[in-house]
Amino acid sequence: MRPEDLLCPSPKGLYSPAGDFYVDPTRAVPRAVITHGHSDHARAGHAHVLATRQTLDLMAIRYGEGFAGSTQALAYGEAVAINGVRVSLHPAGHVLGSAQVRMEKDGLVIVVSGDYKDAADPTCAPFEPVRCHVFVSEATFGLPVFRHPPAAGETDKLLASVRIFPERTHIVGAYSLGKAQRMMALMRAAGHDAPIYVHGALTAITDYYGMQGLALGDIRPVKGTDKAAFAGAVVIAPPSSMTDLWARRFADPITCFASGWMRVRARARQRGVELPLVVSDHADWDGLCASIRATGCEEVWVTHGAEDALVHWARTRQLRARPLHMVGYGEEDEEAAPADGAAPGAEP
Repeated sequence: MRPEDLLCPSPKGLYSPAGDFYVDPTRAVPRAVITHGHSDHARAGHAHVLATRQTLDLMAIRYGEGFAGSTQALAYGEAVAINGVRVSLHPAGHVLGSAQVRMEKDGLVIVVSGDYKDAADPTCAPFEPVRCHVFVSEATFGLPVFRHPPAAGETDKLLASVRIFPERTHIVGAYSLGKAQRMMALMRAAGHDAPIYVHGALTAITDYYGMQGLALGDIRPVKGTDKAAFAGAVVIAPPSSMTDLWARRFADPITCFASGWMRVRARARQRGVELPLVVSDHADWDGLCASIRATGCEEVWVTHGAEDALVHWARTRQLRARPLHMVGYGEEDEEAAPADGAAPGAEP
């Protein structure tokens, strides 16, 4: 069997001709396998969705219980047959419930990474290299300039600033699924036991993380809190909320943003970020290269990001490699934030 018979790019996303299903399709399809709950990968409207239980739960939180015609939960390592293709899900280390998709037929194994990282993260299962013939890798930070520092050190920068400016509010821009909860966990691990305040768009997802057994400490909503409480406090909010009217309730705030893109100073300046925090939920250059090597693959397909650099690196290692030029995937889950207190996915 040729790899293209098992998986190929299509206008709707990665498609398996042999199994007649899509992986993270960008349009509504009859059968979808979803890697994780970020909105550029997990969309509503599919007839049938296969994903981890946590990803299905997060999609229901974001889109409502009727986000798909039917759903099927698959545990990590569990396998099912879809039209003769053996499909299993394996930890991707990106966010809670995130998975790589392993597919096998006639001895050929292809693994689709979805978004992933090999760095430690207390809020999700760690990345698990999966042996395969073809590895389909993202390349969001697929340039050698992107080498992420330890997240604990970036958290220490934030908490040091809190100590230096005890009268000011630190507003941390962080994506509502994954990054926000990771920042909470990192702050708790660093010994910060004060209340952490959150934008209303983060409440339901953060509550779900707590129900999954993740101890995030004293988390309080911004809405309904006396303004005096925000002096010296940390507030976590979707990045898009930091430039709207919502942010004006805080006196003399210090704007922070947790993202791998904060390695690029121009990005921080464009966003008006005073304290950039280089904390990423994607693998950096070294992580991408190490993860590809760990799969033992013979061929690499690069789905989105800095495709050319990673393809060139793979070819210099005697691997067959090609870019897929996929469209419809963002650099992160950066949808507009709903108004404070509104349900995730609601319009402001």
